[in-house]
Amino acid sequence: MDIVGLGMATLDALIRLDEMPTWGRGARVSAFGLDGGGPVGTALVAASRLGAATGFVGVAGTDEIAKLKLDSLRENGVDVSRVVVRDRPETQVVIVYVNETTGERLFSGLRRFGDDPLTPDELDREYLTSAAWLHLDGSHPAAALAAAQWMRESGKRVAIDCAATDAESVAPGMVELLHHVDVLICGAGFGRALTGHADPWAAGAAALGCGPSIVVQTAGAEGSYTVTAAERFHTPAFEVEALDTTGAGDVFHGACLVGLLRGWPLRAIADFATAVAAMKCRRLGGRRGIPRFMEVEAFLSARGITLPGGPVRG
Repeated sequence: MDIVGLGMATLDALIRLDEMPTWGRGARVSAFGLDGGGPVGTALVAASRLGAATGFVGVAGTDEIAKLKLDSLRENGVDVSRVVVRDRPETQVVIVYVNETTGERLFSGLRRFGDDPLTPDELDREYLTSAAWLHLDGSHPAAALAAAQWMRESGKRVAIDCAATDAESVAPGMVELLHHVDVLICGAGFGRALTGHADPWAAGAAALGCGPSIVVQTAGAEGSYTVTAAERFHTPAFEVEALDTTGAGDVFHGACLVGLLRGWPLRAIADFATAVAAMKCRRLGGRRGIPRFMEVEAFLSARGITLPGGPVRG
């Protein structure tokens, strides 16, 4: 196994429209679709499509919605043999409203979303540590911390997806988890909440002191900011006709992990991940538009960028 992800996988109901309905007025919908989602789930699908062997650890219910959720992972080559089944309807369901003009989106999850997290004693330690990388998204906090500690004890590596936030600070449990993380990839606002710095370079440099050796802050159309002890650089976003930005950050994380598996320089990884995320946005849904490796090579080649060679490795 190259990458095992411990976190969230959802079933997304996507509704594309130009104006949100109200209680007094309905709205016409220009497109509707069902797709798998969730930060870790979608990152694993992206990594699988790009050539990595991946496995998902999380929870699922027993109804038809849970089956659709797991089938979406299986059909994309993600192993789900360590998913813990809860005897109840699926709770990780999200309605995604997509603005047909801008591609931006708004999420509405079930009230019971995330009510029954995994516990450390439900994990298969041998399965987790068989992978080169563990990818987390902050859900299942006690299980995530145990898994990250096991990976570090086994000499393996840990990456985490920390979502964009407008909060003033980061929960103490997340700060503790970051001590066991090698790569932090976070959305806008998380770096400021973690470090108190609004400037991405200052926030990235300060975040290195929390545990990670690589910090990448994504900023949508502005691209991303990568900071390590040795270098810092900005990677601009690629311009595409964006139909739906759902899952773009999750796809970016999966592509980054593939670049790390291949041992590429960080600048090449950033170009690669940025291209994969941009290409995904051309279709409705978080996973439907994820490209295959050769498609990404062609996309970058047309823009004068050549990827390094070398087989996937841990």
